[in-house]
Amino acid sequence: MLPVKKYWEDPSVLHVNCEKPRAYFIPYESYENALKGVRGTSEYFRSLNGIWHFKYYPSVYDVEDGFYNEDFSCEGYDRIPVPSNWQMHGYDTPNYTNVNYPFPCDPPYVPNENPAGIYIRDFYIDKNPDEKDVYLLFEGVNSCFYLWINGVEVGYSQVSHMTSEFLITPYLKQGTNRIAVMVLKWCDGSYLEDQDMWRHSGIFRDVYLLYRDKAHIRDFFIRTDLDKNYTKASVTCEIEFSAPDALNPGDFTVRAIVKDIHGNDIFDRTMSLSQKDSFEFEIDNAYLWSAETPNLYQLVLCHGNEVILQKFGIIKTEIIDSVIHINGKPVKFKGVNRHDSHPELGHVTPPDHIKRDLILMKRHNINAIRTSHYPNDPRFLEYCNELGFYVIDEADLETHGVRHAGDFCMLSKDPSFAEAFLDRMQRMVERDKNNPCIVMWSLGNESGFGPNHRKMAEWTKSRDKSRLIHYEGAFNEEVLKADSDNSCLDVYSNMYASIDWLENTFLKMENEKRPHILCEYSHAMGNGPGDLKDYWDLIYKYPRLSGGFVWEWTDHGIKTQTPDGITYYAYGGDFNDEPNDGNFCIDGLVYPDRTPHTGLLELKNVIAPVRTEAVNLASGEFRITNLYDFIDLSHLCLNWVIEKNGIRIDSGTIYDLNIAPHQSEIIRIPYELPERSDGRYFIRIFYTLKEDTVWAKKGYEIAFAQFELPTGSVKKITVIAPPFVNISKNGKSVKITGRNFEYEFSLADGCFTRISSAGMELICGKPSFTVWRAPTDNDRNEKSNWIRNGYDRLKTHIYTVEIIKETENSVSFKTTYSMGAYSMKPVLKGTVIWTVYGSGDIFLDNAVEVREGLPFLPRYGLKLVMPKGSEYVEFFGYGPHESYIDKHRSTYKSRFATTVTEMHENYLYPQENGSHYGTEWALIANALGFGLLFIGMNEFSFNASHYTPENLTEAGHPHELTKLPETIVHIDYKMSGVGSNSCGPRLLPKYQLNEREFEFKLRIKPVFRHDIVIDDIIREQIE
Repeated sequence: MLPVKKYWEDPSVLHVNCEKPRAYFIPYESYENALKGVRGTSEYFRSLNGIWHFKYYPSVYDVEDGFYNEDFSCEGYDRIPVPSNWQMHGYDTPNYTNVNYPFPCDPPYVPNENPAGIYIRDFYIDKNPDEKDVYLLFEGVNSCFYLWINGVEVGYSQVSHMTSEFLITPYLKQGTNRIAVMVLKWCDGSYLEDQDMWRHSGIFRDVYLLYRDKAHIRDFFIRTDLDKNYTKASVTCEIEFSAPDALNPGDFTVRAIVKDIHGNDIFDRTMSLSQKDSFEFEIDNAYLWSAETPNLYQLVLCHGNEVILQKFGIIKTEIIDSVIHINGKPVKFKGVNRHDSHPELGHVTPPDHIKRDLILMKRHNINAIRTSHYPNDPRFLEYCNELGFYVIDEADLETHGVRHAGDFCMLSKDPSFAEAFLDRMQRMVERDKNNPCIVMWSLGNESGFGPNHRKMAEWTKSRDKSRLIHYEGAFNEEVLKADSDNSCLDVYSNMYASIDWLENTFLKMENEKRPHILCEYSHAMGNGPGDLKDYWDLIYKYPRLSGGFVWEWTDHGIKTQTPDGITYYAYGGDFNDEPNDGNFCIDGLVYPDRTPHTGLLELKNVIAPVRTEAVNLASGEFRITNLYDFIDLSHLCLNWVIEKNGIRIDSGTIYDLNIAPHQSEIIRIPYELPERSDGRYFIRIFYTLKEDTVWAKKGYEIAFAQFELPTGSVKKITVIAPPFVNISKNGKSVKITGRNFEYEFSLADGCFTRISSAGMELICGKPSFTVWRAPTDNDRNEKSNWIRNGYDRLKTHIYTVEIIKETENSVSFKTTYSMGAYSMKPVLKGTVIWTVYGSGDIFLDNAVEVREGLPFLPRYGLKLVMPKGSEYVEFFGYGPHESYIDKHRSTYKSRFATTVTEMHENYLYPQENGSHYGTEWALIANALGFGLLFIGMNEFSFNASHYTPENLTEAGHPHELTKLPETIVHIDYKMSGVGSNSCGPRLLPKYQLNEREFEFKLRIKPVFRHDIVIDDIIREQIE
């Protein structure tokens, strides 16, 4: 056994020989270097990132003693980068679990087979180490670690996502020094780190040295406040110097310089202070900080040889009349939850990776972030300060797994864990307190509720009254029965509340006056979310609803390869990890490589800061509402485009938009309507940046809206007499031939078996009706109902087939049928009339009755297969990307040309994708131009794919799909919405295909696309 104390199962020992937590900052030798904001340029900073010697042991009890000695030979050790997670380098097994602890729930005990990683690195001290105080900082180590310097045990620390700092001067020598670290996979702190994520281990954030003057500024706290007019700021800076001793009595003289947002000095004073002291100053006509106006002042503290630069903002967060206000204005949080996640590095998030996330969020109108469910790298907050995001900073605390052990509040009321709860809060608040972006401190996530949480809240209020206190877990119904005293919390927060509950329960609670936060909503898993517009209509309707944070930002896929070298993104279970929650980690608005999902595009336009409403479309009058809280619209251009039948015919730009925040103005767009109705006219209004910003270039689109112009109905051209058709019967089928086409209709199957035009075969096999779609992730709670009722295995039974009309230029067939699964009554019954005209047109008229008592249908429509090479797609509907009845606000109605391959949305867990809501016509053709034109008598949902719903249902990853050469076409009467029911509420009834009777009409026409004008065909009327 190693000569260390077993701290990893002792909740009373959290840190040994660690420094007290303090604000994050880096000392520099000059203001010029400090201003660069790159800590590696400081003479007082030395990174220990890089390649370290490493050895992995399956159990801490297997670790060979002596590795920490100065003369220990690292021969036989591997090499590993720091920072990193060792599971990403072939050691141990990546494990994704959500709620379940990956070990028995027996706190504070963890498995005896507790893996350990030994890290060793030499570093050089070129000066007398006694000249400075040398500190060693670890910004993140999972889950706990022991530290040795030159063979001497220095200390211990546990809290994965926070900084541990050690004064190591006494252990150093001039020349080569050795650092040795033993990291354990589990400790009693792991009971507090049961977040929904991959369980990774190791030194995963930066490690560095800080060289400090013997007498130095240890900590400081910039507090700001505003007068009642929100114009004059009072600023207090509390400073704590390093404790003096006999050899270093301490010099507490400091020069403080404050620069405004333009770099002008507005305060410059040299002061003699005590060891713990403060100074104050005021700023008239202060530039305020908000997510829209991230104005940052600079505080420069000069003490001894050190210069410390801290950018700070002036912001006041308060609750007025049950509404959250910032700087006196009511705000809405248009937020997302963000985990540390990198597809190749695990929990390691380099600065450029963080910036990429934030810039992408900014481009999609996101203004708030919840750091789910632990504090991020400190530089994350610096970037949020600069770019402008409201942050809920969340303590590294989640005990979700105790719920399965029978008591959700087990640890929140356990006195032995009280200090650990409080420590995680204190370390976060102390490290992050000087960041203006933080508007709320969160006590953690899904950890029950009890006295330990109240201690966290009470301490935080005593330390920082300027921010609100958030914690969702106190409002869980199960928790409220055990402990209802949540008065220490400033906001009422919950997850995945339904729209009905918010409006008809929460807002009607007599004794609840706090503002509301949806800390998680609209679960963005796979093809979703589909309920964003409904939520935001409600949030804007009621001031107390302060907004929400979509779960979540990114898919947590791990980039890996199959045995035969195919690259894919892995999820839970792909590494034979147990327990696992499958693909529940693939639940973001972006793919692991940060390619946006269509759900992110939907969110962008739903939460857009500009609203456009039609006032009088005939005269071009529109009401433009500025939904920003602090800035007018002068930074945007209003652009407009008018299309006729999907083809642009007019456009323009209005540059002068000076609408104040929360105000509206009616603007006239100078277009003229046509004198006669010769087509469908749509206007699309979109807003773009006038100038470059740090997150987007000039011309970047912020928001858009579309309206159909009132040009009246388009008259149809009547075709009185289609050409003759020839009909021949052989008892089993009917052959219909006409000018350049030949069809065959089965009298046994009640459908076409052949559709040929100019000798070109246009279908493979028999068209059929279908209700099944490959379940989306958000269908997971409906899927069992669908399968229970046989929706995935319906067979068509033909009752009757008859020719009901036969003329010289048309023939009509009537088929009655049912669709049902074995051992069950039919799901539906229908009557379909197929009519073929001499023009080659096929008309479908389908009346359907669905059996009572069944769950809503995923879809209902016609499925047919077109031959290899049917790749070209053109359609008039909602595009350019996929759209659904409840997920089409990021699309607009127009004429789009694409390919079947491009229509596929390659979700990491295959599912229904690529459909288009509100389609009016669609054309699928081969390279020569021969194909089928589908024209709806009403709008339909349209999809063309190289994968069948059955293929998509069966596959677990994209590489398990086999791309078919044929094209699978779905023309649906209706497709149910996608919602967010993978974790959120059930799909709203208005988006369900729950009709018991409906009629579906469709026109199908073989065409040679190079020789037709589709608009003319659509205007035809066959008689």
